[in-house]
Amino acid sequence: MRFWLSRQSEVPIREQLVRQVVLGILSDELQPGRRLPSTRELARRFNVHANTISAAYRQLEDEQWVESRRGSGVYIRKSRPKAPHSPALALDQLIASLFHSAREIGVPLSKVHSRLRHWLALQPPDRFLLIEPDEELRRIVVAEMQAALKLPVKGGGLELCKASRKLAGAIPVALPSKVEAVRKALPVGTELLPLQVSSVPTSLLQLLPARKQESLIGIASRWPDFLKSARTMLGAVGFHPDSLIFRDARQPGWKKGLNQTAAVVCDSLAATNLPTGCRAIPFPVLSHSSLDELRRYEQFITHPLG
Repeated sequence: MRFWLSRQSEVPIREQLVRQVVLGILSDELQPGRRLPSTRELARRFNVHANTISAAYRQLEDEQWVESRRGSGVYIRKSRPKAPHSPALALDQLIASLFHSAREIGVPLSKVHSRLRHWLALQPPDRFLLIEPDEELRRIVVAEMQAALKLPVKGGGLELCKASRKLAGAIPVALPSKVEAVRKALPVGTELLPLQVSSVPTSLLQLLPARKQESLIGIASRWPDFLKSARTMLGAVGFHPDSLIFRDARQPGWKKGLNQTAAVVCDSLAATNLPTGCRAIPFPVLSHSSLDELRRYEQFITHPLG
C-alpha cells in the first residue's frame, strides 16, 4: 500500500497517516504481520518531522491497530480492535473499498471522481436549513420545525448563503420578512422555501375569562419581539398592564413567580422549560399550514415514488 500525505489538506499530517493505515487494514490492503515503513523513511519521503510520524504510529498502537517490536519496526496486529467503529470510520471504509475496487478493474481515479460528482448531484436534500439573522427567533423556529419533521433542521444567519459547503444537500427556508433578502444573498438558481407565520392562536381566547377575574398572566420568551407582541395583543383584548408579568428567558431567574400566574403565554421553546405546574399557552411562530407544507415536501424528497 502506498501512502499519500498532503500539506494542502485541512487534515493534519499525523491524522492523514493514521486514517490511511486504518483504512488499509479495514480494506485488507494491509495484512496482519505486515511491516510498516520506518519513521525515518516516511519522514524523508514526505519531508516531515520524524516526530509527526512517530506520533501517528503511537496513536495506532494505542488504538491497537499496530504493534511495535523493539529493534524491528512497526507491524500490523494479527487481531483488530474489538471496540466498535465510529459511523465516520465505517463510511471511510466504504469509500476506501470503492477506490480499491476501482483500481482492481482498471478504472482511473479521474473517472471515479466524475461518477461520484454525478451521483452526489442526483441525491435528494438531507436536511432543512433555516436562514434567519435573529438568533433567538431562529432557535424558536428551528425547534418548531424539528418537532414536526423527521429530517434534521439546522439554522444560521445570512452568512450561510455564501457557504457553499453548508448549502450543499440542504433545503433553505426563510420567514416571510426575510425571504427577499435571503433570495438576493443565495447563489442564483438556489431554491428557497418561504415559511408562513401564524396569526393570534385561538388558544389565547381561553384567557379572556381570566381578565374578568383579574388574575395574573405570565409572558415568557427568549425573543424580545415576542414579549413586545404579546404585550400589544393582550392589551388589545383588554388585559390591564398590571395583570401581566413579563419574563425574558435569557435572564437568570426568569422562572420566578410564573407558578403564581393563571397561565403563561410563551413561545414553543420556552413552553418546554416552564416551572412544574404552570399552565402554558404556546404561541407558535409558524402556522399549521406552513408545517403541513414542510411535511409534504419532506415526504416528497424522502419517498418520491410513494
